[in-house]
Amino acid sequence: MTPRPLFSVLHDLLDHDRDVRLGELLDAAGEQSYGLLILLLALPSLVPALNTGLAPVGGAAVMAIGYQLGKGVPHPWVPQRILALPIHKGAVKHALARLEGLLLRWSSRTAERHPLSRRWMGAALVWTGFLLALPVPLPFANIIPAAVLCLLGAAVMEQRQDWAWAATFASLGTTLYFALSANLAFRIAKAIRGLVN
Repeated sequence: MTPRPLFSVLHDLLDHDRDVRLGELLDAAGEQSYGLLILLLALPSLVPALNTGLAPVGGAAVMAIGYQLGKGVPHPWVPQRILALPIHKGAVKHALARLEGLLLRWSSRTAERHPLSRRWMGAALVWTGFLLALPVPLPFANIIPAAVLCLLGAAVMEQRQDWAWAATFASLGTTLYFALSANLAFRIAKAIRGLVN
């Protein structure tokens, strides 16, 4: 049975007048709580003022969650202290609405939803989380992996294979960007060293 689109479930929960805690969001997400956690961890790294300090922490957390997903753990393990944290409903709802709007404009509303391979998604999350955690002094070095993680999280939430494939290729592209940039930096450093010596 195809799960109800998680964006709708979360919007219903966030429309309540009472305070909502992180644990309630994850309970509402059910089996799709992996995708929700990835979004919550990746979204702050899209903000230039925050990503420098939060990206390594978020990346490491994403790697741990991706490992659990790949191993087939039904629900991600999260410390009770974190589950009890209240969330800013307005900010979360606004961010979810913007993300949902972007994804719906990019993809067909009638696209079918199918269960995704946990191993595939787990591996993609571990690797992209690793890229996010790297302290690489490159333009958009944190923002690009964070954006890819948001797409991966949305794919897991909504069980969308098209988004999952797009995110996988984007992760490979990010890897190539990092590798080529590192190679170029190595050559420049070697040339400078040769001139100095």
